Amino acid sequence: MFHYIESGGTTSDRPTRALWVPRAMSDAAPIEHPTGLTGGDFTAADEPLRLFAAWFTDAKQSEPVHPEAMTLATVDAQGLPNARMVLLKGFDERGFVFYTNSESIKGHELAAAPKAALTFYWKSLQRQVRARGQVEAVSPTEADAYFASRSRMAQIGAWASKQSAALENRHAFEKAIARFTAKFAIGTVPRPPYWVGYRVAPHEIEFWQERPFRLHDRVAFTRASPNAPWTKTRLYP
Repeated sequence: MFHYIESGGTTSDRPTRALWVPRAMSDAAPIEHPTGLTGGDFTAADEPLRLFAAWFTDAKQSEPVHPEAMTLATVDAQGLPNARMVLLKGFDERGFVFYTNSESIKGHELAAAPKAALTFYWKSLQRQVRARGQVEAVSPTEADAYFASRSRMAQIGAWASKQSAALENRHAFEKAIARFTAKFAIGTVPRPPYWVGYRVAPHEIEFWQERPFRLHDRVAFTRASPNAPWTKTRLYP
């Protein structure tokens, strides 16, 4: 079951080709404790995506703004890292999905080097999740479905914004918004061909829980390929 994050921040389940049932995300006893964890609670989990789903559920209840916010790191042609905040729009056993303009800086960097790192930090829970892996484009059907769920103004904004390109002034952007508002005054707004989704298929996911005196808990899950089993390693803080 694909965990689909609506525009308002809520999560719904939409059918996909997932290999495990949705209730498996929350039926593991070791990861059911959102606060007051004792040693070994979350570290006993043996599957990282179920653990992420449980932590993400906790974050949606405690984080005041954008619990789905994550740092996306890519590299440019010289190997220099680039990082920015984006919003997670869905996840399942295949990976973490976000959407953007493929003609943006991040889009060009991902085209040249389709690998990325993600970081989630939920200050209210004192938790961090890091993931790294290959990047692939989501299907046009998936991208169309998510684009259709966006507000009409956000859809028009996707047409009006030449993301990452130089902008002479705000008025030029507002003129572009007005132009596309008029163009799509009637009917649905189609998805721009350059507005796409990317999936980070993780080969490594690390969970970090803050503890007093910097005696934190860290657990890393790694796998050799998307279909390989996960290997868990507990790390020193």
